[in-house]
Amino acid sequence: MPGNSSSPRSRARRAALQALYQWQMTADPPATICAQFREQASWRRVDEDLFATLLHGVPAHVDALDAHLAPLLDRPVAQLDPVERAILRMGAFELTHRDDVPWRVVINECVELAREFGAEQSHRYVNGILDNLARRTREEARPAG
Repeated sequence: MPGNSSSPRSRARRAALQALYQWQMTADPPATICAQFREQASWRRVDEDLFATLLHGVPAHVDALDAHLAPLLDRPVAQLDPVERAILRMGAFELTHRDDVPWRVVINECVELAREFGAEQSHRYVNGILDNLARRTREEARPAG
């Protein structure tokens, strides 16, 4: 796997992105998708708790996540590329629901996923949107002064 996808948490985010993409495209229940992923040979060395949290958390909070993202976007959430939409929703979930994860880690991981799976410049777009969201939702991400 390219990039920094060697840690179990990075692998979990990578799998969660693929699972959330599948959820967006098929509307299959997250539990069904989760079961499919756990059967794959590539499943080993994945942080299962993080994967499950992301796969179940994003759909459970999708309306609130989209509401956080909407004012930061240049187009409606529904018009985003499906890969970018899944990455941004996942990043928004971690920024708003996972205070235990540093905001820089969330952004870096999402940017890496956008580099790997997104369109040519989507990593810049993802970086800008999530950086802006972090400034709105995380005290430590706000500029001093």
